[in-house]
Amino acid sequence: VERGAMDRARARGCRFVLVGPLRADLPEEAGAEWVSANPGTDAALMLALLHTLVAEGLHDRVFLDRFTVGWPDFEAYLMGRADGVPKSASWAAPITGVPAEAIAALARSLGGRRALVVVSHSLQRARFGEQPVWLGMVLAAALGQIGLPGGGYAYGLGAIAYYGRRSNAAPTPTLPQGKNGLRAFIPVARIADMLLNPGGAYRYNGQTRTYPDIRLVYWAGGNPFHHHQDLNRLRRAFARLDTLVVHELGWTATARHADFVLPCTMTLEREDIGGNGNDPLLTPMRPVSAPFGESRDDFDIFADLAERLGAREAFTEGRTTRQWLEHLYEPTRAALQAAGHPAPSFAEFFAGDGMDLPQQPDDGGRLAAFRADPDAAPLRTPSGRLEVSSATIAG
Repeated sequence: VERGAMDRARARGCRFVLVGPLRADLPEEAGAEWVSANPGTDAALMLALLHTLVAEGLHDRVFLDRFTVGWPDFEAYLMGRADGVPKSASWAAPITGVPAEAIAALARSLGGRRALVVVSHSLQRARFGEQPVWLGMVLAAALGQIGLPGGGYAYGLGAIAYYGRRSNAAPTPTLPQGKNGLRAFIPVARIADMLLNPGGAYRYNGQTRTYPDIRLVYWAGGNPFHHHQDLNRLRRAFARLDTLVVHELGWTATARHADFVLPCTMTLEREDIGGNGNDPLLTPMRPVSAPFGESRDDFDIFADLAERLGAREAFTEGRTTRQWLEHLYEPTRAALQAAGHPAPSFAEFFAGDGMDLPQQPDDGGRLAAFRADPDAAPLRTPSGRLEVSSATIAG
């Protein structure tokens, strides 16, 4: 989030509570209360918060009845009617390392107040990592906050791409993505599963799907050894490949496992445009250093590969990197001009320090519309509601 935003929120009376093993996960200006839960126990903590809310009648039954499906089944599990184990604060205390009294007090402080539940990207990078991400939504739903200004649920708020910001009112320069001729896919966390179990079955969103037999992987952008759940298992999976090709700017773990490493430039060594659909700052990215060694822009690498496949013209459309940037910038400039905003030429923009794009009005977005009328503005779920438990996934 913008510098000083938490300080301003705190001055207005906003209370920040940080749950995690590191106190430094929020800046000092937030003045956050720190709940030092054991790593990997976020789901147990949220279950205990929910248990306290329900046991003391602090949950929003009206919201749950109208805007969710699956709450009765979840409540039966939560309160122990389904398995004989109430997920109470005293149950969670030895798991999380947080005293039962502190868990119950936190739950009571949330009930009846405007609250925003935020979970980080890191939570899902573990086995069963979907559970705390999902439970964050369930907690916000039980509080009845989803769709309200300043309340509800957010994933990775402020971490990447200005999550939580309004959308820009002008298009952001973006390369055309084309269409993949194959409809087959796997969830990204199942890379190792796919490579180790060709032809095996797996469940995804209530469907039974089959892993393909992949013998060649071409990896450009990202480093799976940085964020995969079980690195030893991923090593065994990559060893099954006949060929692994990677674009890399450093000698990462992924590069060390590759058969072919194509050295690519980093952002400080190439021309580009920095921006995002909900980040108002559009920035010219000019190189500050010549490419190191044999490093080349990804675009040039792909263009030469396309030439060897007889498709260079189709890939580049006859444009250089600079010409592509100018071409991609033009819709942004035209939209700004049509709306009466300053619309510098590409040459002026690229020689400058960047510019702020106008943003769309803050109308609360999809969740506010859903809260106003869930039948007229259903969510993109099988039921159109918030799915506390899913009959589709359960099969």
